[in-house]
Amino acid sequence: MTTTESARPAAAAGGAGHAEDFAAAMRTDAFRRDPYPLYARMRRECPVYRAPQGVWYLTRCADVEQALADLRLSNDRDRMTGALVARDGRMRELSRLTSRLGRVMSNTDPPDHARLRKLVNKAFTARRIEALRERVRTVVDGLVDAAVAAGAPTDVLAAVASPLPHTVVCELFGIPEADRTQVKEWFRGLGRISEDIDRAVEVVDAFEEYLMRLVARRRTDPGDDLISALVTAQARGDGLTDHELLSTCFMLITAGDETTTNLIGNGLLALLRHPDQLARLRADPGLLRPAVDELVRYDSPTQAIVRVVAEDVTIGGHTLPAGDLVYLVLAAASRDPDRYTDPDRVDLTPPADRHPGFGHGPHFCLGAPLARLETELALGTLLRRLPGLRLAVDADDLQWRPNPLQRRLTALPVTYTAVHRERK
Repeated sequence: MTTTESARPAAAAGGAGHAEDFAAAMRTDAFRRDPYPLYARMRRECPVYRAPQGVWYLTRCADVEQALADLRLSNDRDRMTGALVARDGRMRELSRLTSRLGRVMSNTDPPDHARLRKLVNKAFTARRIEALRERVRTVVDGLVDAAVAAGAPTDVLAAVASPLPHTVVCELFGIPEADRTQVKEWFRGLGRISEDIDRAVEVVDAFEEYLMRLVARRRTDPGDDLISALVTAQARGDGLTDHELLSTCFMLITAGDETTTNLIGNGLLALLRHPDQLARLRADPGLLRPAVDELVRYDSPTQAIVRVVAEDVTIGGHTLPAGDLVYLVLAAASRDPDRYTDPDRVDLTPPADRHPGFGHGPHFCLGAPLARLETELALGTLLRRLPGLRLAVDADDLQWRPNPLQRRLTALPVTYTAVHRERK
């Protein structure tokens, strides 16, 4: 473990006494291309930082993990919306959407959170996910077949990383093949929430109406899918209301789509930029499972999550007052040199320390096993079947989407020198 940064004295939290507005720096093109130098400065100079806009940023691993486990930092939908609107009246439009989404485990606090998560856990089991392994493998092979047939260069995001989680989640929830193109269009609409709130509300209305019909069908004709499992749990009197059932289905279906897409994309890019580790992985495919966690640590698609302070809480020696918003910068925490040795490089050696990329505490990512499985099989198949895989453009020419909470490429073009044909 190194202490390069922590050995330097940290400045006082907040904009006062600190010349730079780090929050403004997060809106620059340089940050979009590579946020990690700024995160390193924040950890050194102001690890518990209060921006001039009155929002806190936590960047040290210990502080982020403390915050994730502390129930005084709330994820409650109404409390969060109120805090956002109080700071920016334009966010009032967002409340229209969040009210339509309903209350689910991802936007509630205990005791509702524990109740909802327990019910979903019964349906979203590790055994159910692992049973998908061969089906996921088949889907990945089919996508790679189509990409190879189209010829290089190939945009991995469009060809593999995006259709894979969409296909898998549709199968997991029993969404008929004929409906999947429309469901994907709804996903795209939700991905542009900040650009068009009115359209996003229309999408939520349409998707909810569709789910209502699907749930009604499963009540009379259940299958071996997650909606049927949740309907069965409700029928047993486990306390899931109709609105909660619909909202939970909506949340589970949409939650892992973009995140897994960008985990695959960011992970492959990291390997291509670390050829020594790429060679290790090719030589020892058994490293694939632990490799996924290292790739999440190194360049997580979820850069930060937001909480609102429900009551005064002290973190890192500073008191965060009730009502303030807090950004828990998972990506900065995952490169904290007080926790990880040489954190700015990929090392596929199974890590001794956990990372907060999938969260920590009561809101730990429920979909982490599925995201790991899909990423493992997608990367493994690409590396096995496409020898000589490399970027088709200079890495500095890659474009990143302008969202400080998420790290998402617009495209990942690759080429290769040969194709390994699979025996059928």
